[in-house]
Amino acid sequence: MKKRVLLLTAGLIAATFMYSSCSKESTTTTVTPTATPTLYERVGGTTMVNDPSNAGKMIEKGRLTLRAVVDSSIFVIAADPQMAKYFPVLFAELGMSNTTGLTALSKNFTDFMCSATGSKNTAYAYTGKSMKAAHDPAQHNRIAVKIDKADFDKFVGNIGAGLAQNGVTSANNKALVDDLVALLYTTQGDIVQK
Repeated sequence: MKKRVLLLTAGLIAATFMYSSCSKESTTTTVTPTATPTLYERVGGTTMVNDPSNAGKMIEKGRLTLRAVVDSSIFVIAADPQMAKYFPVLFAELGMSNTTGLTALSKNFTDFMCSATGSKNTAYAYTGKSMKAAHDPAQHNRIAVKIDKADFDKFVGNIGAGLAQNGVTSANNKALVDDLVALLYTTQGDIVQK
């Protein structure tokens, strides 16, 4: 009888232990915080889409969006008489129907935007000059004069116009526009050298 009581007690303790540990597991929930999406993810991310500029090729939607904004912005900047003084080399090339400088500018600026917005694709990594060197006429012969604060602000406004040309406006996506503008302003210290 003593043996039976001892076995029954041991069984009851084991059952209680198993029940309480199962009970704890079933009522404990792990909350995994959702990561804030990067700017790159917010402009399209890594979803592969057809590249309208290269038939039969695929491109990440984030890069396609940024490339479209960059290209639109380049044309807005080129049409802005206040900004023309910075790009005489590029304008001279274009006047001779030479688009190699324009193509390189588009690629470098798009690579920079991909890297700065959080792209993890190494094919899109920016490998150009530092922002300081790229905007210093003494270190980069494609820029004619040092940039001042007013023209930097104008440049950011021109990027805003490029965003709007691609359907991204403060009216329909204020947070994204604000975050992209804030990102551009992180480069101000290196770009404004006058």
